[in-house]
Amino acid sequence: MTMSGTLVGRRILVVEDEMLVAMSIEDTLVDAGGEVIGPASTVARALGLLQEETKIDAVVLDMNLQGHSGLPVADACDERAIPFLVLSGYGDTALSGTHHAAPILSKPFASAVLVKTLTTLFDGKCS
Repeated sequence: MTMSGTLVGRRILVVEDEMLVAMSIEDTLVDAGGEVIGPASTVARALGLLQEETKIDAVVLDMNLQGHSGLPVADACDERAIPFLVLSGYGDTALSGTHHAAPILSKPFASAVLVKTLTTLFDGKCS
C-alpha cells in the first residue's frame, strides 16, 4: 500500500501519552500527507484541543492516558461527530458502551494499518 498522499488535507488529533509512540504516529500520518494536531498526552489537553481547533477530521486515541481513561475524549468526539479510532494494549476490551463501533488497533500496530483504518473512517465504512 502506498501511503504517500493518502491523508492529504486531513487534520488528525493524536492523543497518546507515550512519547515514542506519539512520534511514530505523527511520522506515519505526515508521511501519508496528513496534518497532525497535538500530540496530546493527557485527557485535559485532548479536550482542550477538541475545543480550540476549528477543524479536526479524526482522532487517534489511546484509551489509557497516564493512568486515566480516554473515555471523556471519546465522548467529546461523539458530541462533535468526529470519527476516531482507538489504540490499545488491551485489545477489544478497551472500549465499550456507546463507542462500540470505533475501530480498535492493538499495540503494536503497523503504520500501513493505521493509515488504512483512518482512510476507512473517512470513507464512512467504520460504523
